[in-house]
Amino acid sequence: MTGSARDTLLARDLLSAHLRSLQQESPIQVASSDAHTVKPWFAGKVDFSPEVRDLAAQGYPLLGGRLDTIAGRRVGVLVYKRRLHLINVFAWASDAPDTAPALTKRNGYNLLSWTRGGVVYTAVSDLDGDELKQLSQML
Repeated sequence: MTGSARDTLLARDLLSAHLRSLQQESPIQVASSDAHTVKPWFAGKVDFSPEVRDLAAQGYPLLGGRLDTIAGRRVGVLVYKRRLHLINVFAWASDAPDTAPALTKRNGYNLLSWTRGGVVYTAVSDLDGDELKQLSQML
């Protein structure tokens, strides 16, 4: 499978997981705006430690986190909100080098992916792409 085909399948999987979360009564397994509650909740559930920050003062309140499965692997998901928009930030361990945020669009949703410190992050939302980029800079 080519890298392009793999990226397409990954984007489809991420968007599907985001859409499933919107259909749930609650897209959160640990509900807290406290980064010191959410970050340790992931311990032992995933094999890395995602960057967790409460960004309420900047207009992106942390709602909590959950686990999901993307491309057959368990991933951590941080859930943020911006006005009426829910933002799922999927995170998983990787040995890939750090990369700058790259924005793609799929079926009316924005997917913003970047790698930092051995963790791949992808934020998925119907929020404007520039506002997703602001979130990635704060994380």
